[in-house]
Amino acid sequence: MSKSDLDNSLTFTPRFDAAGLIGAIVQDAGDGTVLMFAHMNAEALRKTQETGLIHFYSRSRQKLWMKGETSGETFSVVELRVDCDMDCLLIRVKANGKGAACHTGRRSCFYRQVKGSQLEMV
Repeated sequence: MSKSDLDNSLTFTPRFDAAGLIGAIVQDAGDGTVLMFAHMNAEALRKTQETGLIHFYSRSRQKLWMKGETSGETFSVVELRVDCDMDCLLIRVKANGKGAACHTGRRSCFYRQVKGSQLEMV
């Protein structure tokens, strides 16, 4: 498929990397806050589409996991988008629970700002 064909295609053909993964940005559908980033393999993407709840692939544990399976902080998919190259996903969600996306209990995993070589809490 040519670059132009890919850019204009209306057929969802996600482009997984050499490890069989695709990056997924998770965003609050209500206010646009970026909540987290994780990876999906084909099975995680399929389960996400089938159930409406986000599933990911853990590179460190080498296994599929559903967001919130232990914390109860699940996310319902409102909208699934793909970028122009079809190698990155944007998943707009509604939180089911307290709204903590991060394993630290914070709403977003992006709670620190880089200031030179230092970090600042935001």
